[in-house]
Amino acid sequence: MAVFARLAEAEARVHGVLVEDVHFHEVGAWDSIADVVGVCSALHDLAVEDVSAGPVALGSGGVAAAHGLLPVPVPAVAELAAGRLVLAGGEGELATPTGMALLSVLAREQPGLPSMRLERTGVGAGGRDTPGRPNVVRVFLGESVAEPVVEAFVFETNVDDLDPRVWPDVLACLLREGALDAWLVPILMKKGRPAHTLCVLVPPSRADALRDAVFRLTSTLGMRERPVRRTVLDRGWSDVEVLGACLPIKVGHRDGVIVQATAEYEPAARLAEVRGLPLRAVLDAAGVAAHAAGLLPGAPVPRLVSVLSV
Repeated sequence: MAVFARLAEAEARVHGVLVEDVHFHEVGAWDSIADVVGVCSALHDLAVEDVSAGPVALGSGGVAAAHGLLPVPVPAVAELAAGRLVLAGGEGELATPTGMALLSVLAREQPGLPSMRLERTGVGAGGRDTPGRPNVVRVFLGESVAEPVVEAFVFETNVDDLDPRVWPDVLACLLREGALDAWLVPILMKKGRPAHTLCVLVPPSRADALRDAVFRLTSTLGMRERPVRRTVLDRGWSDVEVLGACLPIKVGHRDGVIVQATAEYEPAARLAEVRGLPLRAVLDAAGVAAHAAGLLPGAPVPRLVSVLSV
């Protein structure tokens, strides 16, 4: 009923009349009724949950109709195709009002074949033979597979003409701009030039800002971008007493079990400076304190650890 209602709306618009006054011509023929009912019945019998269709070839030239010789696409097809990606695709009438009404009601537009686990393929052949063009419609039936979600990008660029003294500031600025991580890899470029590869782990929401930042902060003329997946541990913090001071221990955990526990670097460095001790001594003491507090791999996550998903 929705397909025929859409047809009536299109015919009413091109004829300039009310929907109630529309008189179907070719679309009211028995074969058109069979097309609409057959397609809807097939979708019902196959328990299809979603339908998509690519760009539609409308054709070109003219076609004889009840109103005389009409240009292709005929007015009703042009009306029904509004908003969709179309092309001529060849000579003759390649899309009928019935076909366009079915697509406009039942199928969302998708330029490429959607991701699916293909189960069956159906081919329907028409009665008209056009030289050089098989007059068939193909249908792919399958189980939908979710499109991969881009969790992050990695931006990379090779730089051989930047003052090495500015790299720490570049990395710090990128982190302030929202990078998930930023690092340098020493490389050797053409003609034996020492250089660095700048790598930036970028959340999709900050991609534009970090692109601008890389070009602004470095001397590069271009960079590579690739999507990546991330697997991260849930993490939280637990305070332990180290050398008479409170020191946060970062706890990485998964499924309620601690995987690793390490002292945060900056607080440990400040404590080492205050106590006049080597940093390694403070880190060693923090490791002993964390172990004594039960913060060791394989142990259950204690309740006092703030649970964060990153």
